[in-house]
Amino acid sequence: MNNSTPIIRSWKIILATWLIIAVIFGFFATKLPSKLEGDGFRTDGDYEKVQQELHDTFHYPENTLLILFEKEESQSAEEFQSQIQSILTDIEKTSEPSAIDSPLVNNAFMKEQFAYAAVHFDDESLEMDPVIEDVQSIIKDKNGVFLTGGPVISNDINQASQDDLKRAELIGLPVALIVLLLALGTVAASVLPLIIGGVTIVIGFGILSFIADYVDLAIFILNIAPMLGLALSIDFSLLFINRYKEERANGRSIDDAINVTISKAGHSILFSAMCVFIGLGSVLLIDIDIFKNVAIGGMTVIAIAVAASMTLLPAMLKCLGDRVYKWKIIRSNHDTSNRWRTFAGFVMKRPVLVATLALAVLGAGILPVKNMNLAIPGADALPASFESRTAYDTIEKEFMKETASTVYAIAERDGGWLNEDGLTVMKELQNKFEQEDHVSGVDTLFSISSLDDPAQLASMIKQPQAAGLQTAIDGLVKGEQLLIPVSLNVEASSDEAQTLVRNWSAAYWPAGIQFGGQPKFNQELYDEIYDKIIPVLAVILISTFFILMAAFRSIIIPLKAILMNVISLSSTFGILVWLFQGGRFGLEPADISLILPVLVFSLVFGLSMDYEVFLISRIREYYIETRDNTYATVEGLAGTSKIITSAALIMIVITGAFAFTGVVPVKQIGIGIAIAIAIDATIVRLLLVPSLMKLLGTANWWMPFRR
Repeated sequence: MNNSTPIIRSWKIILATWLIIAVIFGFFATKLPSKLEGDGFRTDGDYEKVQQELHDTFHYPENTLLILFEKEESQSAEEFQSQIQSILTDIEKTSEPSAIDSPLVNNAFMKEQFAYAAVHFDDESLEMDPVIEDVQSIIKDKNGVFLTGGPVISNDINQASQDDLKRAELIGLPVALIVLLLALGTVAASVLPLIIGGVTIVIGFGILSFIADYVDLAIFILNIAPMLGLALSIDFSLLFINRYKEERANGRSIDDAINVTISKAGHSILFSAMCVFIGLGSVLLIDIDIFKNVAIGGMTVIAIAVAASMTLLPAMLKCLGDRVYKWKIIRSNHDTSNRWRTFAGFVMKRPVLVATLALAVLGAGILPVKNMNLAIPGADALPASFESRTAYDTIEKEFMKETASTVYAIAERDGGWLNEDGLTVMKELQNKFEQEDHVSGVDTLFSISSLDDPAQLASMIKQPQAAGLQTAIDGLVKGEQLLIPVSLNVEASSDEAQTLVRNWSAAYWPAGIQFGGQPKFNQELYDEIYDKIIPVLAVILISTFFILMAAFRSIIIPLKAILMNVISLSSTFGILVWLFQGGRFGLEPADISLILPVLVFSLVFGLSMDYEVFLISRIREYYIETRDNTYATVEGLAGTSKIITSAALIMIVITGAFAFTGVVPVKQIGIGIAIAIAIDATIVRLLLVPSLMKLLGTANWWMPFRR
């Protein structure tokens, strides 16, 4: 074979092009962290509309900082109050907030041991980072004073995500290099996948930096994108280099070996990328920013990983030539097929026992799934070592017990609310809210004035200053719009709160009404996921079935592969519940992040199909040659197990390194992917696949209307 591909003929140009692209996008990659904000849990709905109305019409602040004051034992009450006043005065002079809710004015913000202040900022265009720095400089030398609130927590998650990425790389990359050395044998060959991974991440971050100018990208993408990009880049490169070395060992020239590798291993790489694309693309159906972010980030790095593996890697192999075999540090046993052949034979002789035991182990893992509690990450996404997390927890514990959550209802009525007819409707709305079991309070002009008669209240409103109602009117009534804060005695994340706002949104009301607040936020997110999960799964399962059917010309193998994946992933989720909700192995007890089941399923389903295709393709080659299903299965397993195990181990190392990170959702996703891949590469690929191949025999290859 003497026909060189364009990649071989232009390898110098390809290397130079990739270098220039990496340098250019590397510059923009450094700007990505500063463009990320929020946790991505946002969807278009009533909650967003009410939030905007609260800010625009009722002048609720755009951003709020919370300052926690803890009284020292040596302080007197007067000294404690004097410290609070001094700090708030400095903040008012330095940061120019729109308002400050002071514990010295509002007794609800003051207790004997603790107090807190809410510092509000109305300006939407205001950059909060300089404001946070100013406040931190004011309180940094003050004992017992802590800063928290949404903007601070968001900044801390951003910083923690960057620190976590560095920590994961420091842990994962050296271990991945060792695995590569064991799999490929030489330093030169083992470094190439790491180069591909580094190029993928740098260029991916650069592209995402441009995307962030037009699309809101969440902080978590800083971990998810490199986790996927690095793991897949190394995975693809390992398959490519391994096939290249096989072709060279079979006597092919460097150019011929690269040509064959591009055509053979390239097929597997493209197929693998397509499977992961399907999984990621399916979550775009869920109209929540975090899912769109992960899909965009994931598809970006996957596209780069494929392009780099198919062009940059062959060019580097052409450049190195036989120098890819240099610096052999770890002696690699190239012929491990006999050991795998013996193992496969053992499994094939006891297919019923092996399949039963494997399914029993997976079934045991599935059991905890019934106890899964899904939650939207908030301040608890941060490690407890962060001051903003502990301060927020203290404020919640000390000051927010009585009102577990609040729903903000905005009602609109032609003719306004301050006449007798409007007040009659207002009273009707209040009564309807108060009839609910979980409502602990309703704020209207009636509850504030302690009156029940609309006519009497209408008379008092004619002289609001005298009646002391002007402040309440200014806060609750704006023309034809009425704000009704409804306090609940159940948590915003509870099923009761979500059911309540869901029923209210669907009910008939005597005026047009929209609902907001944390309960509505949670309800809309949960409903969006639950409503879209079936279409997402349908896209993944149906498309995967037809792709595998076309690849293997079989009905049974795709069905079996899909069923095994569903079972193994269910077992993964059960193990995660056992680990995180139970607080095992030193983990802080935490509910499962709402995004985890969907993301891990969509990602791992595609990733595991890569190993499925690699194994079954080799089995099919032997079966076509011999028509002996048992022989084909044993030889296929013997010939592919080393490379599948190495590829899976690298994926486990890269994603599992995020177990040592601090941001809880990222930790859960990293551990989840690592566990899922481990189960797939061991119990499924080494035990279930060969035992079921044996039990089904030639039925594995049944295909109707086969010619």
